[in-house]
Amino acid sequence: MSSPTFTAGQAARQAGLSRKAMRVYEAKGLVGEPRRSPAGYRLFTAEDVATLGFVRQARTLGLRLDDIAEILTLHRDGATPCPSVRHLLDQRITEIDTAIADLTALRASLTRARDTEPAQEASEPEAVCSLVERTASGCQPGVDDAAPPGRGR
Repeated sequence: MSSPTFTAGQAARQAGLSRKAMRVYEAKGLVGEPRRSPAGYRLFTAEDVATLGFVRQARTLGLRLDDIAEILTLHRDGATPCPSVRHLLDQRITEIDTAIADLTALRASLTRARDTEPAQEASEPEAVCSLVERTASGCQPGVDDAAPPGRGR
């Protein structure tokens, strides 16, 4: 008797993913190439569904797909990946702490800009907005002119 298989939609529901996410995870090699039904439908095993569920859970912890691939490779090779996972989680915590510090500094800068003397309604002719220009004049070129975290330049 063969083990049960699931279509992409069934596997997605079981794993708590969208079919689009499943395709991405397939393309990244996180799950093996599924076999096909005679009608061409992708068929996933219960082990594939469990792996996809693990990927979803790892993503909720903020792990990157490359990191998850590394963890799965360790597991498939018979190694215990938990020490590596602990290290990856420590790295993510550090990244989050840095992002929080950057956002806190940005918030303080925004609050200072907003709370300084009221903006001149009739700015100098060459001024666009004194709130921004007054704040920007205190910046060090090349240091403080970087885009806020998560934004492009």
